[in-house]
Amino acid sequence: MVVPYKDQSKSKKEQVANMFNTISPQYDFLNHLLSGGIDIIWRKKAIKLLQNKGIKTMLDIATGTGDFAIEALKINPEKIVGVDISEGMLSFGQEKIKKMGLEKTIQLQKGDSEKLPFSDNSFDAVIVSFGVRNFENLQKGLTDMFRVTKPGGYCLILEFSNPRKFPMKQLYTFYSKYCLPFLGKMISKDPSAYTYLPESVKAFPDGPEFIQIFKSVGYSETNWIPMTGGICSIYIGQKQK
Repeated sequence: MVVPYKDQSKSKKEQVANMFNTISPQYDFLNHLLSGGIDIIWRKKAIKLLQNKGIKTMLDIATGTGDFAIEALKINPEKIVGVDISEGMLSFGQEKIKKMGLEKTIQLQKGDSEKLPFSDNSFDAVIVSFGVRNFENLQKGLTDMFRVTKPGGYCLILEFSNPRKFPMKQLYTFYSKYCLPFLGKMISKDPSAYTYLPESVKAFPDGPEFIQIFKSVGYSETNWIPMTGGICSIYIGQKQK
């Protein structure tokens, strides 16, 4: 199992929470800088897949500072709940949402993706951006996401993936091995966070392998959409009525 701090005996869940608490002040800036702003486009493309599907209630898992939840407002849901295990990220997210005057529509709270504090069949859509690879137990997290999805509802996941073709594969390998850790260390002051990122992406079961796990927890009508040469992928599935 890939963890942020290899010299610690804490669980992956605890380490991930501590890592995000540490980098939360610089997270939004680094996210946009290290992706060249493409992460904003990826979120927009993902959310558009839920347009005209009657989505009223949404759950944003690993919400962080709330960027995906804010983007999800484009499809006019009545309510979005965001959960995260990092209190540091939630603090910055709540401040952002308050400044934008969105408190009535978006509510952020602490929550564990593997033990979601919601009843069965609660949400029309469950969404995650750049969070599932941080789950301590991917199968368990996806299973609980399926549990809280309403019958007929959707699960939408945006996650980094491994490019498979030349030249993007070679370019991404160089960038993630050398540039990403250097820039992350310079700005965030936590070198482990940005060596963990490419390591966790490399170890993550992406593409068709992820679709198999996605289906195994119960989602159907699944689809995998690679973007930007395979650096990022969208996965979408539906819970049958």
